[in-house]
Amino acid sequence: MNRKLFALARDNSGAGTGIRSEVADGSDTTTIYVYDVIDGFWGVSASDFARELHAVTTPKVVLRINSPGGDVFEGRAMMTAIADHPATFTARIDGLAASAATALTLACDSIEIAEGGFYMIHQAWTFVMGNADDLNATAQLLGKIDDVLVEGYAERTSKGEDEIRAWMKAETWFNAQEAIDAGFVDSVIEVTAKKSKAQARAFNLSAFTNAPKALTEKEPEIDEAPRLRALARLGLYERTAA
Repeated sequence: MNRKLFALARDNSGAGTGIRSEVADGSDTTTIYVYDVIDGFWGVSASDFARELHAVTTPKVVLRINSPGGDVFEGRAMMTAIADHPATFTARIDGLAASAATALTLACDSIEIAEGGFYMIHQAWTFVMGNADDLNATAQLLGKIDDVLVEGYAERTSKGEDEIRAWMKAETWFNAQEAIDAGFVDSVIEVTAKKSKAQARAFNLSAFTNAPKALTEKEPEIDEAPRLRALARLGLYERTAA
């Protein structure tokens, strides 16, 4: 079994908010939120996603993503569901689109990322149990999935497949501007970087090798005691003056 994938799914169980959709009265756009690990047991499954899409009747969809990724086969199934739907899709990365979550973006017509957001690609992961033949067959299948992902990333970015494979093998993290420069994303959403990083920090990323410190280290807590003491003294001075 791929213990990293198991750890990613298990450690992030309950960290996200699942999947939901909304559409304002009279609007031509449905917003779908995928704010969770992509997994059939621990998070948002492909069947969950397909069920949400099946209910969409608007001509436009904004797919808002904050996900550390998960099972590549679930991600591929979600990608297929998007490609098969007649709506025009805009992917909006509110915090993090890592691993299998990037597959969702590849099926969309345009991709946006929030300031402070991150985009990460790596070689495919999945769960596997069984004998040597089972494991060999799964390894071959993962290789084919990697080939499909490389093709999709290369088409999106116009980068060479060798460069894409090197990025995937190295588990490469792109901040918002780097994702723009590399061609994975079309535009940056002007929101506070602090907010998007806080959303991405909701997840446990210890299963990954190169997760940025900006997403794994907690921001130092601000000692409010000096400010509160100063306010108390100010209040005392004001009462004395009165």
